[in-house]
Amino acid sequence: MRRLAVFALVAFTCMGSSALAGNLSGKTVVIDPGHNGGNTTHHEITGKQVWAGTLWKDCDADGASTGNGYSEAQHNWDVAILLRSLLREQGARVVLTRTSNTGAGPCITRRAAIGNQQRADAAVSIHADGSLNMSNTGFHVILPADTGQSQRMLRGSQRLGLAIRNALRDQGPTSISNYIGSDGLITRSDLGGLNLSKVPKVFTEIGNMRAPHDAAAMTSPAGRQLEASAIAAGITNFLTSRRG
Repeated sequence: MRRLAVFALVAFTCMGSSALAGNLSGKTVVIDPGHNGGNTTHHEITGKQVWAGTLWKDCDADGASTGNGYSEAQHNWDVAILLRSLLREQGARVVLTRTSNTGAGPCITRRAAIGNQQRADAAVSIHADGSLNMSNTGFHVILPADTGQSQRMLRGSQRLGLAIRNALRDQGPTSISNYIGSDGLITRSDLGGLNLSKVPKVFTEIGNMRAPHDAAAMTSPAGRQLEASAIAAGITNFLTSRRG
């Protein structure tokens, strides 16, 4: 709990400096809160098979949860709302891929299509992991593999991912993953949200919901504020860099 108290203090510092630095006027950011609160009771929708660019997959998935029942879908939604506010304060136009945490879906194909249709300057899908091994801890950022996207999209996603990784490493509520990827980054070719995207896009996995420390950060308002502030800082750094 002492560490979370420090998190709260740092969160206010981050919101007042790096996360809110820069001017995002004229920029469009799509935030994709992974999963949805109604997915678990609407498998007739989420179980539909869709083409994810390299393989057929379920339209959407239920997501993980903490041992106390705080769902990944709720976490993703809570962080997305905080992130939207931070980006709007900087003048960005922000679009969410879903409007509540009570429905089912949208399908992974639709989530990617929203970013494409909005011609987003950056798109970020918010997630958390659910490893049953409680010693597995920490965050990682997922980058798209080259599955036919444009080089502009791939290069932009690499820079976006690095910017968010750096911000989460420096000011996020969890440490770098000790069980997935390398130095907080991993490339995957099985995610439709990345394979079908035409705009720079990454996934964030803030930690393992089954690990006590990570779960404490995700269920804490201060921890979620730190997460949102760090992601906002990464997006801002990406969009305001010379090549942003």
